[in-house]
Amino acid sequence: MNLKKTALPVILVLSLAACQQGELNKQTGGTIIGAGLGALVGSQIGSGGGQLAAVAVGTLAGAFLGSEVGKSLDRADRLAMQQTSQTALETTPTHQVSSWRNPDSGHSGTVVPTRTYNTPSGQNCREYTQTVTIDGRTETVRGTACRQYDGTWKIANN
Repeated sequence: MNLKKTALPVILVLSLAACQQGELNKQTGGTIIGAGLGALVGSQIGSGGGQLAAVAVGTLAGAFLGSEVGKSLDRADRLAMQQTSQTALETTPTHQVSSWRNPDSGHSGTVVPTRTYNTPSGQNCREYTQTVTIDGRTETVRGTACRQYDGTWKIANN
């Protein structure tokens, strides 16, 4: 299992859900996302009772780290990231960089479509690489999104 390929859809789906609901603050959202990703990482380590312990430790560590990242990305950051991602997936040629930057927080990121294809059912999909830079630290993830019937792009679970 490719952890980065699995992690990005989880992060983006939960982040977008938190933005849309407006009730979940960024620190709480980060905690939830981090806990889930920590559990996922922990589940890939060891076996039997050792694996259970790794999941528990991963969940706690992920919750803490996610909370810290969540404090860092504000609503304007997430909105800029979401808008740039939608536009890049819809109109940006393959391998061309689309960037966003929040002048208030200094946080920034990029989205680069890397491959465009149609599924057997005819749905348009794009693989992409996304970066987010917070306080000089850059994280890079890769994923796949497919165009929905309403024209929006949704993270694919693959």
